[in-house]
Amino acid sequence: MGVTVVRYRTKPDRAEENQARIEKVFQELGVESPPGLRYACFRLADGVTFVHVASMETGDGTNPLSATPAFAEFLDEIKDRCEDGPLALERGLSAPTSFGQPIPGRPNRSGEFASRRQV
Repeated sequence: MGVTVVRYRTKPDRAEENQARIEKVFQELGVESPPGLRYACFRLADGVTFVHVASMETGDGTNPLSATPAFAEFLDEIKDRCEDGPLALERGLSAPTSFGQPIPGRPNRSGEFASRRQV
């Protein structure tokens, strides 16, 4: 399983635009449900720092996220929206995980996007 973690800080006046682009990605993923992809995005308490975590389990090693039109739109002008980063780290998991699995007692598709939760 390949895992990519991306962290960046947006310009304060571009944070809401970035949030809206992320939400479009989640809306598209909710419809398409690409196999082998687990994806989460967190907007930190400062309101301008975002952390994306993607896990890919595809037979050919491709990233299904990169094939989605909303993700391509999200990437458009990303460097212009950022004050710092983006910085990407890629590696395999060092221990078993339930990342991306439903939490017991909560529906998997509750309508709340991970990108809306502040950590």
